[in-house]
Order: sequence, then C-alpha cells, then structure tokens
Amino acid sequence: MSFNLQTSIDYLKGVGPNRADLLRSELGIHTYQDLINLFPNRYLDRTTYYKINELQRNSSEVQVIGKITGLKEVAQKRGKRLVGRFEDDTGAMELVWFRGQKWIRESIKLNTPYVIFGKVNWYNGIFSMPHPELELLSEHNKSLRSSMQAVYPSTEKLSNKGITNRVLIKIMQSLFLETKGHFSETLSEDLIDELKLLCKSDALFNIHFPKNQELLSRAEFRLKFEELFYIQLQLILKNLIHKSKIKGFPFETVGTYFNKFYKHHLPFDLTGAQKRVIKEIRQDLGSNAQMNRLLQGDVGSGKTIVAFMSMLIALDNGFQACLMAPTEILSVQHYNGLLELSNKLNISIKLLTGSSTTSERREIHESLEKGELQILIGTHALLEDKVKFKNLGLAIIDEQHRFGVAQRSKLWKKNTSPPHILVMTATPIPRTLAMSVYGDLDISIIDELPPGRQAIKTVHRYDSNRLKVFRFIRDEIAKGRQIYIVYPLIQESSALDYKDLMDGYESISREFAQPDYQISIVHGKMKPADKDYEMQRFIKGETNIMVATTVIEVGVNVPNASVMIIESSERFGLSQLHQLRGRVGRGAEQSYCILMTSHKLSQDSKVRLETMVRTSDGFEIAEVDLKLRGPGDVMGTQQSGVLNLKIANIVKDKSILQSARFYAKRVLDKDPSLGFPEHRDILNTYRALSKFKNIWNYIS
Repeated sequence: MSFNLQTSIDYLKGVGPNRADLLRSELGIHTYQDLINLFPNRYLDRTTYYKINELQRNSSEVQVIGKITGLKEVAQKRGKRLVGRFEDDTGAMELVWFRGQKWIRESIKLNTPYVIFGKVNWYNGIFSMPHPELELLSEHNKSLRSSMQAVYPSTEKLSNKGITNRVLIKIMQSLFLETKGHFSETLSEDLIDELKLLCKSDALFNIHFPKNQELLSRAEFRLKFEELFYIQLQLILKNLIHKSKIKGFPFETVGTYFNKFYKHHLPFDLTGAQKRVIKEIRQDLGSNAQMNRLLQGDVGSGKTIVAFMSMLIALDNGFQACLMAPTEILSVQHYNGLLELSNKLNISIKLLTGSSTTSERREIHESLEKGELQILIGTHALLEDKVKFKNLGLAIIDEQHRFGVAQRSKLWKKNTSPPHILVMTATPIPRTLAMSVYGDLDISIIDELPPGRQAIKTVHRYDSNRLKVFRFIRDEIAKGRQIYIVYPLIQESSALDYKDLMDGYESISREFAQPDYQISIVHGKMKPADKDYEMQRFIKGETNIMVATTVIEVGVNVPNASVMIIESSERFGLSQLHQLRGRVGRGAEQSYCILMTSHKLSQDSKVRLETMVRTSDGFEIAEVDLKLRGPGDVMGTQQSGVLNLKIANIVKDKSILQSARFYAKRVLDKDPSLGFPEHRDILNTYRALSKFKNIWNYIS
C-alpha cells in the first residue's frame, strides 16, 4: 500500500493547510487515521426525491430535483438576503441565502437541473429552503454516494469557516479514493468467521457510505466490537503481565490465627458470598503473583470481616497488614470494630490518623519497624515517609476511588517487594464499567446481605406531607429508635445549603422540643472536635435525631437508627442516595428511608426516585446511574479519560462489551503472547494502539 494512515491530513486532496488547521483544532483530526475514525452522529435518508407539491409543513429535511429560474436581492433590517426561485413540473418554491451571496450568485447556473437538499419552512403561503445544499444533477448521479447520507460531528467554528457537512463528506470521499477503500485487517480470520463480521474495509466503507440499513448495522457492530475488544485485550494483558512480573509473597500457610478465629470467634455465620470471596482471596495470596483484587459489596454486606480474615492470613505467614480509609470517622470505625476481634486473638493493632499525638506516633513508628505491631489502621497518615513497616504483606484500601494513583503507589514503596493489595468499595460499580475501567483487577462481589437483615422500606413523599412524616418520626422515637435527617451539601452554594440546614434544624427543634427530645447537628463548618462530640452523643443514644449534611454519607454505624429522611432528595445523585440509605437497616428492626422533595421534579429526578423506591440492589442502581450520568461522571473526572470511545457506547453496547471481553480472554488463554501466525493482525494492531494511545498506563 502506497499510503500510510499516519500521513498528515494536510496532504489529502481538498484539505490544504487552512482546513487542516481547523480540523486539528476543532475535531482533533491530525492524520488519515483520525479522519477515518471520525464516525457519523446520524444519517439522513437520501433515497427519496420529493416533488414541490408533495412537501409537508413539518420543516423536515427533503431533497428535490428542479431548476433555479431567477435570483433577486431583498432588503431587510440588516443588509440583504438573496432569494432564488426554484421550480419543478409541479410548482415553485424559494431558496434563501443570508450570507455568502456573492459567491452563490457567481456560481449558480440558471435553468440547469439541480438536486437541492435542506429543511423546508412554510412562510407567507410558499415553501422556502434557507441555505440549501446544491449539486448539479449531472454531478449528483456520478458521485460516490449512498442512499443514507452521513452527518458528522461539527462545531460552530467549522460551519462559519465553510467546512459544512457536505465538505466533510467530500473530504471523506477523497480519502476513500486515495486509499482505494482498502484498509488493513485488525482481527483474526477465525474471529471474523465465527462472529460473521464484515471485513475491516467493508465496515469502514459502510459506516461512512452505507449502501442500506442492514449493512450500516453490520458495520456498526463490527467497529464497536473491535474497539471494545482491544480495550479488553489491553486490560487482560496488563493483568497477565502484572501477575507474571510482579511476584507477591506466597502465603503458604493458613495457620493458627485464621483457624482459631474461624472456629471460636466468628461473631456470626458467614454468608455463601463471603465464603466464596475469602476462597478467591486465599487462592491469590497462595499463588506466586501479587494480589490485585477489587472487593465490591453493598453497605452492610460484611466486607470488613472478609478484610480482617485476609489480614489473619498475612499474620499467619509472619507479615504485617494495614487498612487505609479515606476519612478519620471511617478509620476510627474500622479500628473499633477490629480492636474487639484482635483482642480475642492477642493481636497488636493501632490507629494512626491526623489526630494522633506525637508520642502515639513515635510509639507506632518504633513498634512497626521492629515488627511488633501487626495491624495498622489509618487515614492518609499511613502514607507519610516516617511510617515504615518491617514487612508489610497485605495493604487494604477502603473506598479507593477517593485515593489518587500516586497515593496508592506510595503504599507499594513501603516494602522492598510490593504487598498484596485488596481494594474495597461500597459504591457498586456497574458491571459494564467495572469490566472496562477495572478490567485489569480481579473482581470479587459480595452480593448477599447477612441473614436477619430486613430490606429497608423506601418511600417518596412531597413537602406537603411533612406533618404525616413528623408523626411517623414521633412513633419511631417512642419505640426507642433514632432518626437521621440529611440536607444536601452542594459546594457551589454552601451559603444556601447552610441556610437550608439551619432553617430545617429550627423547624425540627420546634416540632421536637426539649426536654422530651434531644437533637444533634453536624455540618462541614464545625470544628472536627465539635463534630465528633455530636456524633458520639448520637452513637451513644443520648440524642434522638441527627440533623446533618452529607458528612455522614460514609461510615457511621448506629444499629439503633432506623429512619433516614433525605431532604430535597431530588438534589442528590443516585449513588449518594443509595449510600445514605445504607446508614440505616444495620440492626434487626425494620428500617425506613423517606425521600422528601418539592413538587417540581425533572425527568431525571423522577427516574432516580422511582429507582430508589423500587430496588435496593446497588448494582441495578449503579446501572441506572450510569445511563443517566454517563461513564465520565460516575467514575469522577480522574478516570473519565479512560473511556474515550470513538463509536461504542458502554451503556447501550453492554452485550457487545461482554462478548468482546469473552473473545479477548479466549484469544489470550490460547496464546498469551499473541505469537501464533493467525494472531498476527491482532498483535500488529495492539502494538500500534499501544504506541499511539497511551491512556492505559494510569489505570490502577
């Protein structure tokens, strides 16, 4: 092949330096390769030609064959417009230009057959078409066209500079003429045969110039599959390389600590899901590779006990373990929970946070380096350079999406050899996203709640029902229960939020007056010590109601709290609502979540509220959230770049994604180095992608 897809766009016929600069700055098109991957947004049906007497007053896009029989200038408030009379054998209409008139007047051939295309308007008793696309009928019959015309992504600047959709189509045509429509194959023959895929050249031709709807669908499938296949291939390969290169400490024994705890001190029977996950972790720890596992489980599904039992395996093999959490409240909660269990086994465990005193720190640093301290729980404080382990064997990170990549790699460097890593999250990541973003981690899911837990009843109530809600709160407090009332906190309008919270607090204080009722209040403007004091009063049961902003979203465990009221719940995202709901339902009693809103709700808000009322399955909620918000928002900005997809859509093309992962895995199971002759095209494509698209380096 004489051409190279890495050739600069400047050299393509019909582009030239000025257009090339615009294509680069506006659409990121630098090379032939970028241009061929500029996929259309939609298609226009160009199969039908209308007669003027068949036009409808619905301002749709149509094409008509006829002749321009005259042109005139018409004065208007600012400048002039050019009006052309266009006729066919059934009637006449007007063509209108508000700009570019000189060029139009010079280039139009009167009384010559044209094909016009554009939106029609009905105005003053006659149809008119502003700025129509014009093509001489003789040219129209010759051009490389299809019945369905592609509409490409564009920007205002491109349109203003004359790079219209028609120009983009012409540029695309010259690319196909120059390359003779021949493109290297990127998938293996057996994949193409088995999945009955179009070959690469046919797929590219039919995505840009579809001959019919069926070929367009097949072209889309082929290109979506390919894009997702290579993402999965890269992630699975990364995992394989990680396992072969990064040796972990093989924890060969499951010894006294683990067995003693399992037989004598387990506070409750493990669920089937917990047993399965512990088995997966044991296998990882016993192999020679470093564990890199993501543990997902809804709020209250029992991740902490799984984490503790994994730590016991590290201790049984003479290693230390640590658990890092994003907030002090959460790390204190983990510490208190694990302290009780550790004491039964005579295990030394300490807590290190920003609030630890200098003397506590010194003691922790010394006993860590000597290896006397077996388990360390803490916040980012664990990452400080002074914190040195004698032999860290397992690092557990809770709610890892709150830690940056650089912070995680600091944990690795605490040792000569990297510890095993277990990442835990209570934010269910939709399976589709997990497959794409965390595809290089092994994933474990705890998908059942411990026995004896009742599902939380969730209802949606409008502000007008507030008195009934207050009556319900009174009844629950009379039964000895505690209540959360949460207000939104949206940084941009913190003054407004603070006012909402204070207004709410005042009306609740009036409704639930002392001495009969006690109320705690917690918000972001308070000093940490005051916040902690109020939290502790609620945890000890000294207050009946906790009025708070979303600071309680993560990690407050009060089994006696049975009602969660979320004010202005239309202002929360789905995952936040789900996290907040998970703060109740921790005891054996029936718990409730009440979503309060005004009557004015957007369509998205309605979907969110209906989803919350309908289901408590975190994964189902995460899938709905993904559909509403898109992958970038769900993952947070630091990871949205990962899914810079050209044609596939991770939400709509879930089944293609699953298929792509299955086939990528199958290819690599058979041929991990892609060295077989039949995989030559896959290897070449993979190498080219790795060279030009380095977005994979920073995932995990």
